[in-house]
Amino acid sequence: MSGDYILKRSGDQYMFNLRAGNYQVILTSQRYSTKAAAENGIASVQKNSADDARFQRLKAKDNSDYFNLTAGNGEVIGRSEMYTSSAARDKGIESVKNNGPTTKVQDQT
Repeated sequence: MSGDYILKRSGDQYMFNLRAGNYQVILTSQRYSTKAAAENGIASVQKNSADDARFQRLKAKDNSDYFNLTAGNGEVIGRSEMYTSSAARDKGIESVKNNGPTTKVQDQT
């Protein structure tokens, strides 16, 4: 089961979520000033999600695990939810690797 992107408008900005095949959100983008920039962000996830080196494995102040997906220039494309363990975070990364290349986009703008 392949995932999909949900492109949304938030006030005067745009963002997207990547969902796994079970509809769980596995990556949330930054905010973009234009729809075209958000679409470029989706293209960047599609391109970079297969590369393990693009994932930053991080810990929050409360010791929760999470990750960022970055582009080739080091800019953050999207961020995960908080996980209770590094093993759960790593499963989230695998899900992004598997679902990131999808071309399914639901435009809810």
